[in-house]
Formats: sequence, C-alpha cells, structure tokens
Amino acid sequence: MDQATVDHLLTATRSVRRRLDLKRAVEPRIIQQCIDVAIQAPNGGNLGRYRFVVVTDATKRARIGELYRKAFTEFVPGGTYGPGLVASTADLAEHLHEVPVHVTPCFEGRMEDRGVFWQATRYGSILPAAWSLMLALRSRGLGSAWTTLHLLYEKEVAALLGIPDDVTQTALLPVAYFTGDDFKAAKRVPGRECTYWDTWGQRARHGEAL
Repeated sequence: MDQATVDHLLTATRSVRRRLDLKRAVEPRIIQQCIDVAIQAPNGGNLGRYRFVVVTDATKRARIGELYRKAFTEFVPGGTYGPGLVASTADLAEHLHEVPVHVTPCFEGRMEDRGVFWQATRYGSILPAAWSLMLALRSRGLGSAWTTLHLLYEKEVAALLGIPDDVTQTALLPVAYFTGDDFKAAKRVPGRECTYWDTWGQRARHGEAL
C-alpha cells in the first residue's frame, strides 16, 4: 500500500462547494461503484441499516435547493462562522439545484428520544460509510461536500423523496466532478493539541515529550 497516496487522499479530501463542475454529467455507475466501496465501512452489528438516496431528477433537485437556501438564510448568517465558510456555503446554496447529483445517507430508525449509546451506535453505522463515499468519489475525480442544512426541513425533503417516517437522514452530499487539478490539506489545530493521554487534559504520554 502506497502510504503517501493514502495519506494524500485522506488529507486532501475537502468539502467542495465552489469548484463543482455544474455542467458535466456524472455517470450513475460511478456513483454506484462508490457506494459499493462505502458500505465496506464498519457498521454496528453488521446489520447494514444504512440507505443512500441518490437524486438526479432536476425538479427534485430544484426543490431541495429551495429548502437549502431557506435554511441557509435562517441559520448561517447568525452563526459563529468565518467569512470564508459563509461565502462558500452561500455559493453552494445559490447553485445547489445545479449540482448534478445529490446523495443523502440515511439509516433505519429514529434516535431523537434514545440515549447516547443508541445514538452513537446508529450514527456510527452510517457516518463512516458516508466518509468512505466521499473518499471514493474523490479518488475518481469527483468532489462532494458534507452539509446538513437541509435537515432543518427534513420532513419536507422526506415527503419529496418518499423517505419513510422511521428513516433518519444524516447529511446531504452534493456530488459533481471538481474543477482544477488538486486540493491541499486544510489548516487545522495540530493533533497533539487535541490529543489527551490517559487523562483528560494530559497532552504528553506518561510525561514524555511528543
């Protein structure tokens, strides 16, 4: 296994909002290939309760775009977000209906009234698969973005797409080929600053300098 290639894939898979090619069609077989890869991710009890709703219908994408823009207007401007993120999210809100493919990862069941254990188990059974999907897309020249704004109108989207009441949507991944050559690693807090050893707040393992 080429570690450099794997590390580059993991560190340069971005949420792509402004560099999505809105004119180029995405072949359904590639989406299905990526989902086939994604479902190899770990899931609780190996029960396979994940589902992926792929939307290519222009009318449905337009309606999802309307709801997304409404959610953006209501939620994002008052949030504690940097201007760059707000601008890129605004750009996605303006063009979401033009993105050729929307993928919504879901799981069977509702967790609103369940405790942390069940919530972690169910979300832990779909989110790794969703991330694997983003990686598989990236490796094939496709960009995606992790976004959840549409969940402010989850019921409306569920009605539009025929998603049953006992199924939980977890995200919306707009998918398209990306423009430009590549992506760089993002600026993040160094890992050592958010890693604790044996006790909360202890950044050095047994007093060692790392």
